[in-house]
Amino acid sequence: MSATQTTAKPRRALPPLMTMSDVAAARLGQLYSGAQKGMLLRIDVSTKGCSGMSYRMDWVSEPGPGDEVVTDHGLTVLVDRKASLFLIGTMMDYQVKDLSAGFTFVNPNEKGRCGCGESFHV
Repeated sequence: MSATQTTAKPRRALPPLMTMSDVAAARLGQLYSGAQKGMLLRIDVSTKGCSGMSYRMDWVSEPGPGDEVVTDHGLTVLVDRKASLFLIGTMMDYQVKDLSAGFTFVNPNEKGRCGCGESFHV
């Protein structure tokens, strides 16, 4: 008698939930060591806007039970577990323009954005 062995196929590595650009990491590091010391940035996706979804960011003191902890560049951000499906592979950036500055998201899951750029759909 011969024994049949089954070997599990190696799983393909999943992309990171989120990453940060060097510029975003530098700005977040400044916030964490300054005005937002002791706080964590929490990222969520809410139903809003003309395209259906928008990014929402809040400062929290600790992770909630439904938060994924993401670490990049030695910095931690939290992602609402319900939003993680929409954010897989997203890069958080920080842009400074003539009249505004803020965090932006480069999301490979987006299929389109509204005209003003405030909301997106997947």
